[in-house]
This record gives sequence, C-alpha cells and structure tokens, in this order.
Amino acid sequence: MKSGFVNIFGKPNAGKSTLMNALLGEKLAIVSHKSQTTRQRIKGFINNPGIYQIVLSDTPGILDEPKYKLHEKMLQQVKNALEDADVALLLVDANSPVEEAHELFLSLNLSVPILLVINKIDKVSKEKLDTVTSFFSSQLYGKNIMAISALQQQYTNPLLDKIIELLPEGAPYFPEDELTDLPVKFFCGEMIREKIFELYQEEIPYDTAIVVNEFKEKETLIKIQADIIVQRESQKGIILGEKGNRIKELGTSARIEIEKFLQQKVFLQLFVRVRPGWRDNETYLKEYGYH
Repeated sequence: MKSGFVNIFGKPNAGKSTLMNALLGEKLAIVSHKSQTTRQRIKGFINNPGIYQIVLSDTPGILDEPKYKLHEKMLQQVKNALEDADVALLLVDANSPVEEAHELFLSLNLSVPILLVINKIDKVSKEKLDTVTSFFSSQLYGKNIMAISALQQQYTNPLLDKIIELLPEGAPYFPEDELTDLPVKFFCGEMIREKIFELYQEEIPYDTAIVVNEFKEKETLIKIQADIIVQRESQKGIILGEKGNRIKELGTSARIEIEKFLQQKVFLQLFVRVRPGWRDNETYLKEYGYH
C-alpha cells in the first residue's frame, strides 16, 4: 500500500485549485481568474482502497510580501504544507516569467521528491513551451517535468500515474471512503465567496469573508444562513446593489452551485455585516476560520 501527502505549490494564479479539482474529479477548491482566491489549505483524497491513498493539498499562492495578518495566516498554511509533504508538485504557468517561479521554487528548500508541472499548455506555442521546459530541466529541482493543461484535463492522467510512482509505502492517513477532512459547510461558504469573485470587481472580493452560521438539514431541503463580512459601509452597499438586486443575483448563483455540490435543494439566506479592519484583527480572523 502506498500513501502520502502530495502538496501543490506555486505563485498566485498558476492554476493550483484547477489542478486539484482535475486530479480529484470533483470540484473541491474554488476557482477564479483573480489571484489570491485560495486562502486556506484544502485537502482532498484520491483513494484506491488497499493500493494507494493520495492526500492532495491545494495551498494559497505564495505572496512576496504579506500586507495583512490574513496574508500571514495564508503563508502559514503554505509552511505547514512544506513540512508534511511527501511529494511536492511545483506548478508554473507556462505564460508567466520563468525567473519569478524559479526564485520561488529555490526558496522552498524541498528535500522530498519533486514533480515540476508546467500548466496552461493550451495557451502557449510549442516554441514557448520548449523554452520553458528547457529552462526548468536545467535546474536541480527539474528532474521530473510534466506539461499539462489542468483546465482542459490534458495529460492529467499521466501526471496522476507519476504521483503514484513517487508515493512512499504506508497505511492510509484518512478513512478510504472520504473525499476530504473539511466539513460540508466550509465548502458552502467557499462557493459563496467564489461567486463574489465572479460578480464583483476591484477590492470587494479581497475585502470579504464568509461565515456560515446555520446549516440545517430539513426533510425536503437544506437551510443555510451565511454572513458576508466586509470592511466598509460603502462595500456593503455595493454587495447589496440597488434595491438588493446584486445580493439577489449572488444568492441565486451561489445557491445553484451549492445545490450541485450537495445534490439537494437549498434555501440560502445571506446577510452583509461590516467589520472594519477584519483582515488585521486576530479575533475576527479566528472567528472566520483563519487560524
């Protein structure tokens, strides 16, 4: 039996969440074209009972300089993932500057098997991909390189085979019939946050947090009540929209996504709360699940 922690590292927007979802065959991590969408480490399990268990981790994109306590918490999640990794997936966007990714990968000081994964090959020319591959294959950490498109699920099966090959021998860490160790209500909150990233511009997505206060399974549906936390009164107005039209759109969009995830009817109730400076407030951060 093989089993181990396979943790994905990379700069913001490299496609870590998309890759995790592609490998799992389930949407666990929320996805957005905006950077810093992922704030917490999310673990998903790929199980082949009695043969292997991959504990796959999506981590926040690594920031050069944290601006808030929230960013420090995000970086701590990355450090935790560096400490328990059995295999590291270093993910790089084929379109991004190679030097920036190179500096980041060197700074990780990894001593475990490494798979360097060049992502978004559907968006680059063959010449560009050859240049990127050549650069990374000349690095010490670039002995195992694979080129994929996580979004199009190109070459993700061979990548999975390679991960299994690198896994250490060992018993499973988690029950083999589970997909994740996080509660369902966490993912419901994340789906609401994902829709905020989709529907609102500028600083709004970065200034919001979601708190799911109620998750009640009734006979015919699941009742969910969540607070959208913002930093300023003006942001509350933007979230609500004129006569509440924007929050209605947000609620409908999030409800549809949650129903798909839970395979059940959902009654979703959203409120907006103003909490000035929550990203730098230790008490608020703990309350909102950022430990």
